[in-house]
Amino acid sequence: MARFIIRRLIYTFAMIAAMSVFIFGLSRAAGDPRFLFLNEYTTQDEWEQWGRRMGLDRPLIVQYGVWASKAIRGDFGVGLRDHKDAMEVVWARVGATLQLSLVAIVLAVGIAVPLGILSSVKRGTGLDYMGRIFALLGQSMPGFWLGIMLIVIFSVYFGWLPTSGRGGLSHFVLPAITLGWGSAAGLLRLIRSSMLEVLDSEYIKFARSKGVNQGKVIWKHAFKNALIAPLTYSGLIIAGFITGSVITETVFAWPGLGRLAVDAVNNNDFPVMIASVALFTIMYVGAAFAVDVLYAIVDPRIRYD
Repeated sequence: MARFIIRRLIYTFAMIAAMSVFIFGLSRAAGDPRFLFLNEYTTQDEWEQWGRRMGLDRPLIVQYGVWASKAIRGDFGVGLRDHKDAMEVVWARVGATLQLSLVAIVLAVGIAVPLGILSSVKRGTGLDYMGRIFALLGQSMPGFWLGIMLIVIFSVYFGWLPTSGRGGLSHFVLPAITLGWGSAAGLLRLIRSSMLEVLDSEYIKFARSKGVNQGKVIWKHAFKNALIAPLTYSGLIIAGFITGSVITETVFAWPGLGRLAVDAVNNNDFPVMIASVALFTIMYVGAAFAVDVLYAIVDPRIRYD
């Protein structure tokens, strides 16, 4: 297990290094960065001074080395809009995204796990059809459309909940449903299919023939052995909630990382955009590493040598 963790850590750092090259390329994709700071009235001397100040007179590989050494320390430059340190601007939005993601994760798991198990155990019954309809709707509705419909129904028509912004508990309801429904639907279907496969296996039939309690058969024998595929998807869900809530945060004007990334792109604020992408990358890679380690804990049949 220790050897596996060390090897996965090496892979993780290699992936982060590879992504750093891609992120650095983003800063050069639009051409010379001086075009973001200077205008057509800039003289040739000012152009060259800015080039020396930003290190653009050096070879590209040297520029990458300088950029990477600063990125390791969290220095991505100064935002073009707020004129503040780019990483400070990003960290100021992390709390809002983590709060919304946590509520959405609890909602998704709290619905998907029990409903997925019931749907598999009660196959062909009303509970099964209810779970499948819930999953079908969740995976069919686009996030932006669902968010707008929830605002129209519960905020505009009934006036029960706020339309946007971050505040008390009532502000979390609509964004959390919008963010969590689609993920809950996918997780429900995955749990149901995994449970159906395990419930039809021979050792489950043997346990039932021995008179083992139905609850023990489902939770200890079936559910634990059906967790591998849902566990993989859950890791992607968590990372996606933290890094991919762009649509939800934009629809509900939620002051989080997703909306910050959209604003940075719209304003050509490359330092903030690159800092956001770097943080997203680290979160994704970290989630993948955590899922790989959990495999061996959940299923003792898995061994990494």
